[in-house]
Amino acid sequence: MKSLPICKAETAMVSFLRLGSLSLSKSQLMNTLINDRHNTFFHRNCPGSTKSRHLMDGVAEIAWYCPAGKPNDAFTDCIAFCNLHGDALQIEKQRDIVMEKSSVNVVLVPTLEKGDKSSALLSRISALLKSPKPLIILLADNDHGVVKMKKGKYKMGLKDRSLSDVSEELKKIIGDILSGPHASFQLESMAEVSGIRVDEDDKVCKNGKSAATQIMNLLMGLEVSKIKDAFLPCQGQLWYNWCRINKERYHLKGHIEKEKCEKQKELMQIRRDQCTASGSEPMKLFIKRLSSLPSTDKKYFLKWTQILIDALPTNDLTSILQRYDKKWSEVLALKNKHDKSDQLKRKQTELDQISTELQSATFGLEHIFREMGQIYEAHASLQKQTQRGQPDWSKYPELAAELMISGHPMELMDGDAGHVPLTWISSLLNQVIKKLGDKRVFVLSVLGVQSSGKSTMMNAMFGLQFAVSAGRCTKGAFMQLVKVSEEIKKDFQFDYVLVVDTEGLRALELEGNASLHHDNELATFVVGLGNMTLINIMGENPAEMQDVLQIVVQAFMRMKKVKLSPSCVFVHQNVTDIAAAEKNMDGKRRLQEKLDQMAKLAAKEEVCDAECFSDVIAFDVQKDVKYFAQLWEGSPPMAPPNPGYSESIQELKTFILSKASQSAGTTLSQFKNKIHDLWNALMNENFVFSFKNTLEIALYRKLEVQYGNWTWALRSNMLTIENGLYTRIENGNLDKVELNYLHKEMNKTYEEIKKAMTTYFNDDKDKEMLVQWRGQFENKIKEFHDEQVRGVKRKLDELIQQKNACKKLDDKKTEFENKLLQKSKELAHQLKDKAKDEEELKKHFDSVWRGLVRELTADTKPIEDINYEEDQSTVLQELGFEWSLINESKRSGKYKNISEVGDNSHYVSHSNKMVKWLSQGRGQYEQQLIRSLIDDVEKQSLDAIKSKPVATRGYSLTYLQEVANNVKKKVTEFELEIKKALKKEFTVDLILYVFHRAESWLSESHKKFKGNNDALSYVESKKRQYYNIFRSFCKGNSSAVVLGELMCEKLKASTVEAVCNKTAIDLAGEMKCTFPAFSGNRLNLEKHLLKSLAEKEDFDGFITYIRHPRKQAEAFIKEEVQKYIFTDNNDKAQNILKKNVEDIKTRVSQALFDATEKVKKQRGDPDMWVKEFSTLLKDQLTFNSFCCQNFSDINNFDFLKVETEKGLESVIKEVSSLSLDKMEEFRMKPDQILIDQLCNCCWVKCPFCAAVCTNTLKDHSPDDHSVPFHRSAAVKGFHYRNTEILSVNFCTTNVASDGGFYPREDPEKLIPHKQYRTAGPRHANWRITPDESKLKYWTWFVCRFQKQLEDHYKLKFQGRGEIPSEWKTHSKEEAIKSLDEMFNL
Repeated sequence: MKSLPICKAETAMVSFLRLGSLSLSKSQLMNTLINDRHNTFFHRNCPGSTKSRHLMDGVAEIAWYCPAGKPNDAFTDCIAFCNLHGDALQIEKQRDIVMEKSSVNVVLVPTLEKGDKSSALLSRISALLKSPKPLIILLADNDHGVVKMKKGKYKMGLKDRSLSDVSEELKKIIGDILSGPHASFQLESMAEVSGIRVDEDDKVCKNGKSAATQIMNLLMGLEVSKIKDAFLPCQGQLWYNWCRINKERYHLKGHIEKEKCEKQKELMQIRRDQCTASGSEPMKLFIKRLSSLPSTDKKYFLKWTQILIDALPTNDLTSILQRYDKKWSEVLALKNKHDKSDQLKRKQTELDQISTELQSATFGLEHIFREMGQIYEAHASLQKQTQRGQPDWSKYPELAAELMISGHPMELMDGDAGHVPLTWISSLLNQVIKKLGDKRVFVLSVLGVQSSGKSTMMNAMFGLQFAVSAGRCTKGAFMQLVKVSEEIKKDFQFDYVLVVDTEGLRALELEGNASLHHDNELATFVVGLGNMTLINIMGENPAEMQDVLQIVVQAFMRMKKVKLSPSCVFVHQNVTDIAAAEKNMDGKRRLQEKLDQMAKLAAKEEVCDAECFSDVIAFDVQKDVKYFAQLWEGSPPMAPPNPGYSESIQELKTFILSKASQSAGTTLSQFKNKIHDLWNALMNENFVFSFKNTLEIALYRKLEVQYGNWTWALRSNMLTIENGLYTRIENGNLDKVELNYLHKEMNKTYEEIKKAMTTYFNDDKDKEMLVQWRGQFENKIKEFHDEQVRGVKRKLDELIQQKNACKKLDDKKTEFENKLLQKSKELAHQLKDKAKDEEELKKHFDSVWRGLVRELTADTKPIEDINYEEDQSTVLQELGFEWSLINESKRSGKYKNISEVGDNSHYVSHSNKMVKWLSQGRGQYEQQLIRSLIDDVEKQSLDAIKSKPVATRGYSLTYLQEVANNVKKKVTEFELEIKKALKKEFTVDLILYVFHRAESWLSESHKKFKGNNDALSYVESKKRQYYNIFRSFCKGNSSAVVLGELMCEKLKASTVEAVCNKTAIDLAGEMKCTFPAFSGNRLNLEKHLLKSLAEKEDFDGFITYIRHPRKQAEAFIKEEVQKYIFTDNNDKAQNILKKNVEDIKTRVSQALFDATEKVKKQRGDPDMWVKEFSTLLKDQLTFNSFCCQNFSDINNFDFLKVETEKGLESVIKEVSSLSLDKMEEFRMKPDQILIDQLCNCCWVKCPFCAAVCTNTLKDHSPDDHSVPFHRSAAVKGFHYRNTEILSVNFCTTNVASDGGFYPREDPEKLIPHKQYRTAGPRHANWRITPDESKLKYWTWFVCRFQKQLEDHYKLKFQGRGEIPSEWKTHSKEEAIKSLDEMFNL
């Protein structure tokens, strides 16, 4: 068997000509010879035809008859039939060429009668009879049968005879003639005939052919199977090895990180080998031509290259296919007999060998482009410079992009290696984006069994160029761009349709070669890529259907689990009776049942709930299933195309486009990212757990930043409201805060935020993907708003409660102040002229002051300070601990670091053998449990302490006793749980640690209580103020001057407080918006925190971060705020403070003016003036009221205003030069505001490596915990069971390996890493995606602090835990730079 292009085939040619005018149709007669059921040649009796000809005279058409090898064949050999239209007498040139080239001439003439005057006709007939060429004359007006005039010359009458009779006799005559020697015809030879012009003579075509021939000349003389090895070395064994090793990286065992580094070295070596091997002459020439030829010439060049390549392997490929079919039949026969002998194995081995041969013998343009891709990937991975004389590899993607834009199909998945060359595909699509822009495309994926007519269907539907033929099935996956025409563009939201066509499922060549896994991989890949998937089913064989449906349903189920939602259409091709509606209904019912059944099966395999197919994907069996007529009418090779097939294609196309019009498609950059995400996930066994949707991750991170901005707008508005209300309560102008009032105050900002959210979710270009989080984030914003309102109400209610508790003292304070003022005035009048200098004045005042203080505080008990040290010892002794033990613990101070210590084995009692057990490294789980106990006890104890009303009722020893009792109880419960005893030192250290952590809060709260409730402290704090009043009266100043001074003194304290609080809010806002570490999401904060730790190389800081990430984050925020305010942006901070001072000055000046004018108008007294003034400032400044009976003589309020303004100037000047650290003394602190904003997120740690979840939402259920990059488990002290060896493995490597681990919850149960979620609740909610990339940051950390980590955990990096040598090459600079990679995911 030999297959050839038809233009090269040498066959007999039978030419039909008409001499003169006839009523009979020559074309119709020819059709009965070739195929009596199809009008091969269009004729006058065809529907839509006319009798007059305008264009066809002189046109010669040719058609071939191909026998099927059956008894009823009309002819036994392939024959060309040539039909010359028009009167041959008048078109001499065409007539002579046709008659010259033909094997047999058939001439239709009117009746030849003697004496006929038509000399031209007679002379032409006479010439034909003399010619050696066989001739058949058909006489129109004669009814004779066949008459053989002489050898090779026949005549036959047509009158009153049916076409079928004439046709049968003609077949016999032609058969007889051609059974003997005859001239043969080759279409290609027509180019040599003088006077005939062929397309190949066009200049562009010649240029293209010449360029292609130059390349082909280099391949001449070589067997096809050797061509690829010799000239395309990068895609052969080297590429197969690379793919194999790359896949092995996901199935590691033993020393995983070391093995992984080895594999990486091997991969790089293969890339080096590829670079060395690349650059064969044919490839160089191909690239050169592709780069230099104009676009039109380039099209011809590629076409000619394909034609000439196709001409190469024909003989080889055909014989291999024949051998393959024969061997395949033998294997099938043995399988059907259930033969399990060695003979079957031998035959299968032979089949595999032929399959390999078949792969190397298949050669097309796609292999040349594949080689380009491999050369590019090899050079790009090594960043190798182009050598002189070599084509520039960096330009390859651009060349391929130009071809893809022009409509050329490009290989997406290499079918031979079963791999996607990600680097090449990404660069190619980047170039397409560069040339077209990031256009939107509708991705249409096509799946189906091999040779089910997929490619033919797509070529017919969109005019594509996917390879079609039984000999060369599509191998791999190919993508092709189809531009949406301008006329219909307005109906669609995308610019192109991108068709992804695939190698057939269950392909013959792949049979037995992990076929099912490959099919699942391919189906999952293309289904994931597509906005719509077309599933093509050939015929109605239920067994074939079942296999395909199982693969497809599983692929859709995986998409559902990773939140991708493509749509699908089923196409049934080759349906025998398409018109039978009942039959179609029955077919749809059966398909629906089959799909539901497959959905249940796939649900079990993918561990998912699905009762029917529509649970998996939106599917309507009535609309989404299409039936196609057969492509051919009758049996090939002579069967004509079925018009019904074209109608089905058109209907399907209309249906697809109507569905597509409802889709926004996807951008080319999103498509590129999706290829990465899907392929990286497929590399791992568990696709669903491994899939990482980078577009989704990027969108979520952007949304997190927006969420941060929205919550900050709400928080900063709430802080302003809180500030105003706080001042009112302090001034005694508010004794109840209603929730409704707070909601009303917040309403404007809240509505603006809700509007901004609606706009964001409705108008963002990726709104279809954002919609999945809309409800969650709207709820979170509502929760945040409500929590802010409740939180402020709680704070203000506490303040009101505190104010009420201090009411007695507050009333006394007014009394004290009036008495102090009165006494100061009296004393001043007594000493008005006696005191000579400042010192004497002070002496007199001090002697009176002491008596005055005794008198005022005689009936109040002073509040004691806390004796914290003594109280701690008392509580511990009460619990039964020895003094020496307590004293030793306090003296050493080691308890302060109990939460940071890596090894707690010294706390375990000697009475059992636990210490030895721990030292052998078997106590890892107990160590982890002890650490968890410390963390839990610390949190519970601090929460308990902070719930006590210390600020309102003062400190009490019982608070410490309660906490200490609880700690002791927890330790006892813990000992019972682990069935091991801990030393007393542990309980003492833990209690002291908790006391140490609570100390600052207790002392601050008690200080606040004392300041508000201790009469002695209050009176003493007023000494300087009243000395100044006394001195002023002594100097003879008027009451107005003294009152002005007193007002300014009171204004000064409250102005400082107001300015500091406002500056704190403003500085926090400024840093939140402009400071890089604080202006993004949680991940952004993490990046800057890690950068700061690395720059300082502070191991203790790292340990705090690993054990208590939030504590370290808070310390980082405090440090950065300090640096920002006092070092890096001191001028900006001072300007913010000065602006706030100016604002206060303006408000106070206005209040002075308004109060004075009102008092003058209403003829008020000083009391009214003070009251009016303080009321006007009630929201801005706290202002304790006082009685003005000592200033009743004031009547010039303008003078009072002037005097107050004078004092105000100096107050403003003093406040303007305030140090910014004064803010620390007041309620609002910029660092605390930012901590509340930035640290209110998720702090859950990875159970393997302690990496912190980077989700900005605190409770982000149902979304899993995740982090862009995990760490080496050694960071957390993870080690191998029963050893002292630290594990250097990254959990992202472990979950792709074949290893296992023993979870803390069940230390005796080995869990495979790939099933880590089954290990318990701590593991179940973590999404750890297998990842070959390593953040250099953590490899640098392990190497830099190797010794410290060993000392800290009392473990070693040795044996299986040896640090891979590659890690030691990473510098600190590289480590810090690698942190940016966290954002590139």
